[in-house]
Amino acid sequence: MPMTKMQIVAYLAEKVGIAKKQASAVLDQLNDLAAKTIKKGDKLALPGFVTVKVQHRKARVGRNPQTGEPLKIPAKKVVKAVPAGALKAILSPKKK
Repeated sequence: MPMTKMQIVAYLAEKVGIAKKQASAVLDQLNDLAAKTIKKGDKLALPGFVTVKVQHRKARVGRNPQTGEPLKIPAKKVVKAVPAGALKAILSPKKK
C-alpha cells in the first residue's frame, strides 16, 4: 500500500524535527520544482533517490485489443522516473 502525503509529511517532520506544516511546505515546493523543471524539458535529479525527466515517444502503430484493428498512436512526451542505483540495489542486491 502506498504512503499518503500526510504519512510522508508526518515521517519527515518527525525525522527532521520540524513541524508538519513545514514538512508539508517542503514537499509541496519539491513537487512544484519537479513540475517547473519537467515543463521546461529539463531533468530533475535527486541524488540517491530518483531522476525525473521528459522522454519523447515516437509515433507508432498499435492494435485495438478488442477488434485487432490497427491504430495510429501519435508521438508524445511522457514523464519518466529512473530510480538511482542505490535505490535499485535495495531490492536487487548484487550476487557474489
